[in-house]
Amino acid sequence: MELGDIPAWVACAFSAAALVISMKARGDGRKSAEAAVRSADAAEAALTEQRREAEERRQAEIEAARPRPDLVVEHTGEHRYRLCNYGTGPASKVTVLEQDLPPFVRELPVDIDLAPGEAHEFFMRATMGGPVPPQIYVTWDGQESPVPLRVPPR
Repeated sequence: MELGDIPAWVACAFSAAALVISMKARGDGRKSAEAAVRSADAAEAALTEQRREAEERRQAEIEAARPRPDLVVEHTGEHRYRLCNYGTGPASKVTVLEQDLPPFVRELPVDIDLAPGEAHEFFMRATMGGPVPPQIYVTWDGQESPVPLRVPPR
């Protein structure tokens, strides 16, 4: 063996080692790139979820701040009652349904409008001095299913 062959073989060994190291680095680089893509996808999904939750909160806040009526029945005299709107919004086409009402009822609210703070008086008397119903049922625009309102005792 000649002296020139030894450096060639050493160079060949270094080249082989460099090849193995570069292939390992390439594999690690590929894994790193895949991890970065997964991380970016996860970050994008988290951002989308945060935006959705923020929009839901914003919609809930808007709904909570929306003016709405708050109807209450008050007893004002012997057989006199008042339907009051204590809410922050108007109640349009307010109607007291004739469900479970005593036979003597006058001036019952039918398709009336009650602005915030407004009231409508009506007369309601049971027969033979009996009790009036414990509640009346009311509907208005935006509230199509009847809402029971407590009738205070006389």
